[in-house]
Amino acid sequence: MSTIPPKLAPGKPLLVERLSRVLPKDIAFGVYHLSTPPTKTDALFSAPPNEHEDKTYCENHFLAVTVDATGSTSTANGGDHESPTVLAFAIEIFIFTTAYTSTFFVSKADSTGYLALLGLLKGTPSPIKEVCGAFMSYLIEQRQRKDKQCIVSLFARAQDQYLFPGSIKNKTKHVLDDRGLVKWWCKVLNPLLASPPAGDWAAAKAYLVIPGLDAYETKAFLPRTENVAAHWELGHPLERISHYTREYDWVPPRCLIPKYPDDPKSRYRDELDEESAKSKQLQTTGMWKGIRSLDQFWEMLAYRQECSSGRLTGFIWVVFDPKNGEQRADAPTSFPTPSASLITPSTAEPPSTPSKQRTTSTANLLLTPRKLFQTTESADAASKAKSEKKAKKKKKPLRGIIKTRQPNIKTQRRNQFRARKISTAYYYWPLEGRGQRVVEESAYKRSIELLLHLDFANLDLAKGSTRRWVSEVGMGEPWGLEVTGQRDVSVVDHAASATATGTVNNLSGMVKRKRAPAIEENEDQPAKINVLSAGLVRKKPRA
Repeated sequence: MSTIPPKLAPGKPLLVERLSRVLPKDIAFGVYHLSTPPTKTDALFSAPPNEHEDKTYCENHFLAVTVDATGSTSTANGGDHESPTVLAFAIEIFIFTTAYTSTFFVSKADSTGYLALLGLLKGTPSPIKEVCGAFMSYLIEQRQRKDKQCIVSLFARAQDQYLFPGSIKNKTKHVLDDRGLVKWWCKVLNPLLASPPAGDWAAAKAYLVIPGLDAYETKAFLPRTENVAAHWELGHPLERISHYTREYDWVPPRCLIPKYPDDPKSRYRDELDEESAKSKQLQTTGMWKGIRSLDQFWEMLAYRQECSSGRLTGFIWVVFDPKNGEQRADAPTSFPTPSASLITPSTAEPPSTPSKQRTTSTANLLLTPRKLFQTTESADAASKAKSEKKAKKKKKPLRGIIKTRQPNIKTQRRNQFRARKISTAYYYWPLEGRGQRVVEESAYKRSIELLLHLDFANLDLAKGSTRRWVSEVGMGEPWGLEVTGQRDVSVVDHAASATATGTVNNLSGMVKRKRAPAIEENEDQPAKINVLSAGLVRKKPRA
């Protein structure tokens, strides 16, 4: 499943080119892309006992889109650059990379409701949905690595406001309920399956889990497309995306559940770790006290965290498998976990290791997970650790005259990211794909924190908040990109109306009217008066 990247128009950034293709024609938008360099962070997955966790890097991306606050839809050629703008929507994505996978976690997405200022026609494709899908496809294309698996993960939870405080007071903001939000995200990610990002992919599959619902009820949330059965699977890919399942005879459930920020399954996982922190079983086998399998974990999660608040929540994944990657044809049909999970891929072939080592019994749960083979990276890490120990032992104490070092006073930080490597075994950070402003993680957090303390309750407050956020993040310098839409909306409207009229079912011939009750002839006629004849009337004789 290889795709060829489209040609880029001369003089245009690639992100502008991608966004202009999905936005309405001749309408100008402002785009602000903020990102950080890959920074070492905590591992997403816990390692089995007596093993080191994967070295993990995180790269943050924040994309904000603005519209003209006056409601003008003029383009860059005839538009007024001095006209005020207002933030319309934004999306935040974290990219976690290891030596095995690249995970694109959608942290937050929110809108202000001021997109209604454009006065788009009814039936126009949602710019929010189109931009979210195009931005994710753009990041996957620019951050993919050779023979490495790419995973898109998100948690859908309905809430009034995520990134724009006070925006719920705007009457034009359309807030989806829990069911509508899960369906909306499935529609956003579905185009990634129909036309995957440019790359050499062997397969692309999406997964959906809604705690508390069975497979039949969950199926109603999938997009109504022709290839939905081939593209979507009801369940989770946690065993499929973990390299531990290919290296150990069995894997504890806690080693398969990622620790994403602000994620309910991560918080529930931490609760289980705290409950079993003092148990010897957790230290030797990595097993919790009560939860013994992933099936039990998902079942109990329906009664924990936000999943038990009375609203539906959805967990969605999209997995892109490379042709010559870690997920090869020798992947086991049943993964070495304590219990079969919700998914058993039917396309996998038998494993190359003996089946006796893959079977998991109750006795195996009392033993420490054992590696099936020695990986190259683990061997290199072991040899490197030994050499470091020897180097430490050979280190001699310093002798001689102590020379003081002159302090290096830095008045301004210049070229702070020039010395950072573009490509390592753990991440890939090319120039394309970086934000227009690349800042350190601390400055990035301050920018998001500033946005969370602004007010978007009405248009005047939103314009002032937008002006302040753009100015402070840009350090007073102008930044941002202007995107003019190129998508012909009228063609989409005609096609949608044609399909709509062609699929209307006329059920008037099948409707049976209820018959009115029969009216008797005597109902409308007045009641008859019985008159006795004179011969029947007898007078009482007088005494």
